Amino acid sequence: DKFSVFFSLTPRHFCISSLVLIANFSNLIGAFCLPNMSVCFVFFKSTIELFVNRLDSVESVLPYEYTVFDFCSENTMKRPSENLGQVLFGERIEPSPYKFEFKKTAVCQPVCTKVYDSSKPSDKAKLDFLKKGMFLNYQHHWIVDNMPVTWCYDVEDGQKFCNPGFPIGCYVTEAGRPKDACVVNSNFNEKDAFYIFNHVDISIHYHIVEHEQLGARLVAAKIEPKSYENKNDDKPDCSGGPKFLKNKDTGVFKIPYTYSISFVEDKNIRWASRWDYILESMPHTNIQWFSIMNSLVIVLFLSGMVAMIMLRTLHKDIARYNQMDSVEDAQEEFGWKLVHGDVFRPPRKGMLLSVFLGSGTQIFIMTFVTLFFACLGFLSPANRGALMTCAVVLWVLLGTPAGYVAARLYKSFGGEKWKTNVLLTAFLCPGVVFADFFVMNLILWGEGSSAAMPFGTLVAILALWFCISVPLTFIGAYFGFKKTGIEHPVRTNQIPRQIPEQSFYTKPFPGIIMGGILPFGCIFIQLFFILNSIWSHQMYYMFGFLFLVFIILVITCSEATILLCYFHLCAEDYHWQWRSFLTSGFTAVYFLVYAIHYFFSKLQITGLASTILYFGYTMIMALIFFLFTGTIGFFACFWFVTKIYSVVKVD
Repeated sequence: DKFSVFFSLTPRHFCISSLVLIANFSNLIGAFCLPNMSVCFVFFKSTIELFVNRLDSVESVLPYEYTVFDFCSENTMKRPSENLGQVLFGERIEPSPYKFEFKKTAVCQPVCTKVYDSSKPSDKAKLDFLKKGMFLNYQHHWIVDNMPVTWCYDVEDGQKFCNPGFPIGCYVTEAGRPKDACVVNSNFNEKDAFYIFNHVDISIHYHIVEHEQLGARLVAAKIEPKSYENKNDDKPDCSGGPKFLKNKDTGVFKIPYTYSISFVEDKNIRWASRWDYILESMPHTNIQWFSIMNSLVIVLFLSGMVAMIMLRTLHKDIARYNQMDSVEDAQEEFGWKLVHGDVFRPPRKGMLLSVFLGSGTQIFIMTFVTLFFACLGFLSPANRGALMTCAVVLWVLLGTPAGYVAARLYKSFGGEKWKTNVLLTAFLCPGVVFADFFVMNLILWGEGSSAAMPFGTLVAILALWFCISVPLTFIGAYFGFKKTGIEHPVRTNQIPRQIPEQSFYTKPFPGIIMGGILPFGCIFIQLFFILNSIWSHQMYYMFGFLFLVFIILVITCSEATILLCYFHLCAEDYHWQWRSFLTSGFTAVYFLVYAIHYFFSKLQITGLASTILYFGYTMIMALIFFLFTGTIGFFACFWFVTKIYSVVKVD
């Protein structure tokens, strides 16, 4: 019975069952959810609430709030709080008037009826905006029990695709050619007409928790949008053909919104894996694992070959240099030993390089920790906005290593303007990103998009930057300048050595261009899925594989930059600091070129504002990637140069 089960549970289950029994004995009405736990119970005769999120489109970068389209809304309930990541991504979760009693089936339940008089400017503007949403194929995103309501339909090869959203309607062109959303119904054949999905069939799947007395867990929520032209819009009966609005018609239009709800007991879906059917059916997530693993094996093989060649060649070089007995023999040699007196000479623009390296270190640590947490499952798609929130908070808290690295390297370069250095570290790169972001935000404000950051959030971001990140950067810079400069294994000559004429392949620009090819080659497949998740509104959840690609990228950047650095030193060119940073950092240029190709070949984005937003945000990503990869290349070369000159005998 209930109590024998109750006392046979583990301590964690014991606590859960205690609360459940208390809730039952108290005749609690409503869903019962344990805070900070992933298990949610729904009791019989309880109310299930449906929440709505912002609407987005693959043809526009601009998301909009649910209420902007003048759908049926709920104004009596307080909207749930959102974290920083959700606000940055433009998510706006609101309560809806769709409320269901658990296990109570309903058919053609009216929600509300919207009336538009095209002779009134306000009504005409609302109707035009609704038509624009259907024309651009904007998608609803509904949520039940923190789970997306999915629209599942058959695709090619007999497979079923479950989309975590469904269109608000569709448009049939003047030529009678339906757009994407219209293919679900062959009756959508009226030319130059907008068909609105004013009815939804909702199916909620659940399974009983152990015994019926403990309630149930929701494991899936599916929806099928439909369009009905009711005989009487004031009393809809969900009959007749599809509801459409002619593009140029005028008069009074009534759009009744209705729903039907059914409950299905499903014992096959475990609560812990209830997201699987969504993620497994996402387009392009059935990855060709063989091709990706093949490319990774090739990259690892090339990296291994590079490492082997470098080790063998360097071993011979060091052995030959150390066997020389006279200075005259050394003068006859050609190679990297000849530049030992200039290899640690401070680079030109050392201030800027140290600032870039400080910001790059901050980004590198932030990326590593964020991906590590994501691999542990803390930043899954179920935790909306958690990934961006984690990244922003980590960036703010990592001001100390940024200031320390920038100050320590700047001091090693012989710099003395420490105030300028710390100010540039705290404000240059973050300021460029914020300025770009602010301009994009102004465009979003002008377009009335939900992605526009509210003024209060903007102030909060600035407070995090100025009140936490900047002081931490100053603290890091203080300790960096307090430390002695980095000691180099060889002394630097007072007079710079003349660099001989370089061949085409050892000149700076060709080497920098070649250096970014291999690192980009190991990430471009994964880059496609990341861009899909950002711009095509698809869920990204393969963080384990992304973490492996991250490690491969670090190794490849390091080895490719070290290899080119060795060739340049052998050619007696000792200006390696900026070159090592730019060689691996040039991967960001390939990223930018690929993003431009992706925009024109894969996306259907239209409109000037959406185009500006795409390239504005892409420039931010390219800058962050440039600092990230450039920092990897510099520190790899710094370690390499320090290592080889510390083991060779110098007279």
